[in-house]
Amino acid sequence: MIGIDTNILLRLIVGDEPKQAVAARNLLRDHCSPDEPGYVGQIVLVELVWTLAKAYGFTRERIAAAIEQILETAQIDVESPNAVAAAVKDYRDGPADFADCLLARMNAAAGCSHTATFDRKAAKLAGFELLKAG
Repeated sequence: MIGIDTNILLRLIVGDEPKQAVAARNLLRDHCSPDEPGYVGQIVLVELVWTLAKAYGFTRERIAAAIEQILETAQIDVESPNAVAAAVKDYRDGPADFADCLLARMNAAAGCSHTATFDRKAAKLAGFELLKAG
């Protein structure tokens, strides 16, 4: 199994660097399979969402669809795919950042009763509780 970095996924999704896009497609075709998939960690997905939103101006819907496509790709094994899929739904439907959505899902899976935060947007998600100062 090989790890796949954010920039590889960006080239697959955005295709703005044609030579790199071809190399990324060839990597999946030639070196990744359902039996030996490429591995995508959660940090990569958080970086990917941030870059697609901030650098490329993708909408939440378009970003959610891109992550769902990654989850459905047989040549890619995503870390904690059920939590990621649930976080994508939370992200699509709510105001919080994807990182917060994923954090809430991962903490719940780890047995946390909730996640304390000062972030008012994140606090609107199930699994978060707003901590009030003073």
